[in-house]
Amino acid sequence: MSQTEFTLDLPDPAATDRFGVRLGRLLRTGDVVALEGTLGAGKSSLARAAIRERLEDPGADVPSPTFTLVQTYETAELEIWHVDLYRLDDAADAEELGLSEAFVHAASLIEWPDRIGDALPDNSLRLTIDIVGEGRRISIAAPEIWQDRIGTLTGV
Repeated sequence: MSQTEFTLDLPDPAATDRFGVRLGRLLRTGDVVALEGTLGAGKSSLARAAIRERLEDPGADVPSPTFTLVQTYETAELEIWHVDLYRLDDAADAEELGLSEAFVHAASLIEWPDRIGDALPDNSLRLTIDIVGEGRRISIAAPEIWQDRIGTLTGV
């Protein structure tokens, strides 16, 4: 499978939010976005910005799914699943969450995707977030289904 890989430096939290907004605009049904990074790297913040953009409500309450594991949102065009798998004990438990259905019928933003191993679709957009000073560096691995959107996502 063809894939494009590169990094993007985001100098401050506002830049990270703008990246999340662009991501939100591009989400389609069936998209899976794997959000990787250490605790506090900004995975939830990025997901919030994307979800608020699709909800067309910058002040929408978008809680972290740390304890609920899944939060779902209905937008005019698609359903979005925000998933935090940090507390998942076993990859087999992911099936009980209904993720395989979400991968087909919704757009999924998945924090700690490594917790489900091979269950993560091969065509997932992988965003690895690293803290760099006050900003973030995002390493992007974009599969072929994202090739027509990658320029818009990165702002280039």
